[in-house]
Amino acid sequence: MSLEKIPLAGVIGSPIAHSKSPQLHTHWLRTYGLPGAYIPMDVSADDLADVIRTLPKMGFVGVNITVPHKERIMELADLVTDRAILIGAANTLIFRKDGKVHADNTDGYGFIQNLKQYSPAWDPKSGPAAVLGAGGAARAVIAALLDAGVPEILLSNRTRVRADALKQEFGKRLQVFDWVQAGNMLEDAALVVNTTSLGMLGKPQLRVPLDGLNKRAIVTDLVYAPLKTRLLIEAEEAGCTTVDGLGMLLHQAVPAFERWFGVRPEVDSATRAAALR
Repeated sequence: MSLEKIPLAGVIGSPIAHSKSPQLHTHWLRTYGLPGAYIPMDVSADDLADVIRTLPKMGFVGVNITVPHKERIMELADLVTDRAILIGAANTLIFRKDGKVHADNTDGYGFIQNLKQYSPAWDPKSGPAAVLGAGGAARAVIAALLDAGVPEILLSNRTRVRADALKQEFGKRLQVFDWVQAGNMLEDAALVVNTTSLGMLGKPQLRVPLDGLNKRAIVTDLVYAPLKTRLLIEAEEAGCTTVDGLGMLLHQAVPAFERWFGVRPEVDSATRAAALR
């Protein structure tokens, strides 16, 4: 009698102890009664290549990749999806049966699905999106918004040169504002997205003035610790619809879980509760 190998998955980063992914995937494995395990792994940059080569031999079907390895991992994969190439980073690896390592980026997918779930009335074509920040998360968000049909992206970053570099790359639908003018770009925005770490626990507050916010705008923050950042509290007080950042984390995990374990999981209130435990 041959017993099937138990599929293993996990998340690789450094540090990794703060990751909510193990709680999330373990919750889904239990909910759907699936064999498998999901393990957090603190791996240094020096060991990354060796670890990626070894994991499939140990029964791993794939892993998530987080900071600081999301760019470097692209060089170590055999196949990289178009969207990961466009974003310049990967967050999901699939170890294929033919031995090939397949890299993808599901962050933009997670961002859009979170918006659709908690603000179903959002219409991408309703007006410009104002994006704060120009790092890896901003790249994923911009690529997803342009793909969804947002007519224009208004972009501002503390270091302008990084925002200008994104304009060069993504083209004429991006308009760059100096950081001191970031408050002004909110007036025309139908959607406002904070992709910076400002407002996160232990980080400085986001100090962009919000008095110009359009009451009909949807405001979302990628920060999910705290769940309600000052940006979301003030936007709510101004009458805006707000969407917290936890849903993006949950939704970006869906395609990976499905590929690894063969079941497409649902993001519901029990999933949120499991991630917050």
